[in-house]
Amino acid sequence: MIWIDVLRLDLSGYKYTMFSASGWPAKARFDVFLYFCTIKNPDIVLSSDLGSAAGNAFDGYLLHAFCRQGSCRFIYNERPFELHAGDCMIMPRHGDRMRDIQPDEDFAIDIIYVTEAFINVATPQSNYGMRGGLALFDNPVMRLDEEQQQICALNFDYIRKRLAFDKHLFHRDAMINAVQCMIIDFYDFHAKNYGVVHITSPNARLMEQFQMLLDRGDFRQHRNVGYYADILCVSPKYLSEVSLKVSGEPASHWISRYTALEISRMLRNQALSIEEISDLFGFSSLSYFHRYVQKNLGVAPSTFRE
Repeated sequence: MIWIDVLRLDLSGYKYTMFSASGWPAKARFDVFLYFCTIKNPDIVLSSDLGSAAGNAFDGYLLHAFCRQGSCRFIYNERPFELHAGDCMIMPRHGDRMRDIQPDEDFAIDIIYVTEAFINVATPQSNYGMRGGLALFDNPVMRLDEEQQQICALNFDYIRKRLAFDKHLFHRDAMINAVQCMIIDFYDFHAKNYGVVHITSPNARLMEQFQMLLDRGDFRQHRNVGYYADILCVSPKYLSEVSLKVSGEPASHWISRYTALEISRMLRNQALSIEEISDLFGFSSLSYFHRYVQKNLGVAPSTFRE
């Protein structure tokens, strides 16, 4: 296993410190480039190392990647994916969701990490991001045609170049503009690949509130659509209909996806027994927990751990 030293900014004292992150097979050799644009504005980080996505160093960032050459296989949200030359990828940064990264020897990738706070400022006034965000949760990879690849490469190159002009008096505004342009193009890529769906503001807000409940972990004890509908002051039928319109999946799908991912994460933790995990999720019996895992992960809990 290769250990890669990564330069990270300590915001509290404006100091640079070194830490190590592992994740590449011994045969792989990649140059790492991490760059915080300025001490005052560490909202955007550039990298050429997909291994950085497997740790926790960039939790709270959104990953945008463009594969320049070669290919790479990896597991994300417990599903296998492949990234090939010309593909782009977007995913929220949660280190335990990506693992088993297996790049080819000629694999080359550009990555732009952007903080969630900066994304909120740069996001266009469009509700399409809600649909795209949920779809990318299930599949973060987008295949691009030749023209889209040129546009994507142009955005990545432009952001890299603009970061260098950190003495610009309106540098932050310029970077907001550059990131917003990239986001708009990602909207266009996704809409052309999966179809344009008009999403009203009320539906977007409802789905955002629903997702916030899932993000805070309510699914650990509540897996009934009615629970979320009551909190959001709508009927279970209406919540599921809105979820289907916005994301293409009913509300129950997202509850099950969040639950299955968290269970799989805990099952990889050998310090927790299967009985303890079942209790943490409030299952009425161990046999019910076994059936739930079998249905949603495809194998029994004990088999998943092997």
